[in-house]
Amino acid sequence: MTTRLILAAALAANLTGAALGADEHAGAANSNPMTFEPAAFIAALVAFGIAAFILHKFVWPKILKGLQDRENKMRAEIEAAEQARRQAAEALKQYEKSLAEARAEAQAMLEKTKGEQQKLAAELKAKADVELAALRERATRDIEAAKREAINEIYGQATAIASELAAKILQREIRPDDHRRLIEQSLGQLETVKG
Repeated sequence: MTTRLILAAALAANLTGAALGADEHAGAANSNPMTFEPAAFIAALVAFGIAAFILHKFVWPKILKGLQDRENKMRAEIEAAEQARRQAAEALKQYEKSLAEARAEAQAMLEKTKGEQQKLAAELKAKADVELAALRERATRDIEAAKREAINEIYGQATAIASELAAKILQREIRPDDHRRLIEQSLGQLETVKG
């Protein structure tokens, strides 16, 4: 197709050149550039018509198609860029929404954890208070038991000393049954005095 165009353009140029060359030979004496030469005019008009026809029929459609393809490609690229921009804006909006949700969720988790921590601290304090009260009560009971045991031991020793003294005074020995009876009586008296 391109070869035909080149041949047609060369033929048109050749005809124009031949017409002008014939005029130059014939009218060498007449070299006024303002003179009208109908043969040269017709040859130039035919060459122009052939060139215009060839350009119109074969060249311009290809040039227009190339320009149209380029325009379509540019439009497609612009549309793709615009769509990418819209998608990026949508992704940014979605990211910001997700970020806000994550922040709200993190804040809610912090508040929940804080509440649970306060509740756990209150429970631990209450449990520690109960255990401390139980330890105090147990310690008080242990102290009372140790006190009673010490008092019993003191009274036992006092009774033994008193029995020895009484035996020395009476010059006779008190039997174990008498000794036990004296201890029990002394403890009974101590309990009534203490109560």
